[in-house]
Amino acid sequence: MISSVRGPVLSALGSTVVVEVGGVGLALQVTPATALSVRLGDEVRLSTTLVVREDSLTLYGFHTADELSVFELLMGVTGVGPKSALGVLAALTPSQIAHAVASEDDGVFRKVSGIGPKTAKLIVLSLAGKLSITASSSGVPRPAPATSVAANVQAALIGLGWSEKVAAEVVEQTIAETPDPGQATVPAVLRLALARLGPAKHAVSAGRSGS
Repeated sequence: MISSVRGPVLSALGSTVVVEVGGVGLALQVTPATALSVRLGDEVRLSTTLVVREDSLTLYGFHTADELSVFELLMGVTGVGPKSALGVLAALTPSQIAHAVASEDDGVFRKVSGIGPKTAKLIVLSLAGKLSITASSSGVPRPAPATSVAANVQAALIGLGWSEKVAAEVVEQTIAETPDPGQATVPAVLRLALARLGPAKHAVSAGRSGS
């Protein structure tokens, strides 16, 4: 079993990150946010799990032990495969998943591509009482800190070529306009930030071409 990998990033495209370990490039399936948060050449350490199928061996990588734990729990739910489990983690943080399960809210899972009403209910039932890793001492799941989300989105924007100053400003503005910053996810904030930057970048390019 490969429990973790550490090494320089050789490539990061879509949901696949290739990390060099001992001279060998290992391809890991990750969430889009994880792929966007790493830069080529940077050394990363990802917690991993190997999913074995009759026709494939696929390695899945995660930034935190909580993400890995939730992924493996989701894989134990009838009807949830690795692709769907990764999709849930792409849309929700471990703490948001714990909150939804604790409040028996299967609606958030139905919004994830590939998760139907029946499977969403099974996720809530199957994960009940198993997500203490993301709960506070009072037993109430706590949302992901907005600062953590901001840092991840800022890193992703810098990796896409924006300056640190521009990335910091747009992330701050985006989170400030989010109705509930404490419940914001990296993918959601990243989409909003890119939407905000898109027109601005287009306008700058247009201005240069016309000069």
